[in-house]
Amino acid sequence: MALERTAVNPVTWSLEMGFNQGELVSGQTRTLYCSGQTSTDAEGKPRHEGDMAAQLALSVDNLEAVLAEAGMSLANLVRLDVYTTDVDGLFPHYGVLAARLGAAGVAPATTMLEVSRLAIPGLLVELEGTAVA
Repeated sequence: MALERTAVNPVTWSLEMGFNQGELVSGQTRTLYCSGQTSTDAEGKPRHEGDMAAQLALSVDNLEAVLAEAGMSLANLVRLDVYTTDVDGLFPHYGVLAARLGAAGVAPATTMLEVSRLAIPGLLVELEGTAVA
């Protein structure tokens, strides 16, 4: 059975922000739950200290790498949780993420949370996703 995604938006303000209120997925055959991805290199060392835009871009790259390893892409993302140590600092750079999701043709259900810190000191943003294929 082919994967079918249906946007669920009882209100539409979120569409301007690039996300749906919900996504109904039917016919799925595989689900991938991605651990939080941050701006770390292949050895797990943090990169781009203090640079929110660069950290966000590398976090998306790392999320895409996990998806690709499972034979998926951002187009399969149905849920995205964004954790940041500074919501106000993230908003000016959120277009980096929104553009990549838009290019993939998806608007996954999304939650953004400000946290006091992430697991590795110096990290400013972490992306956690769920994908289906």
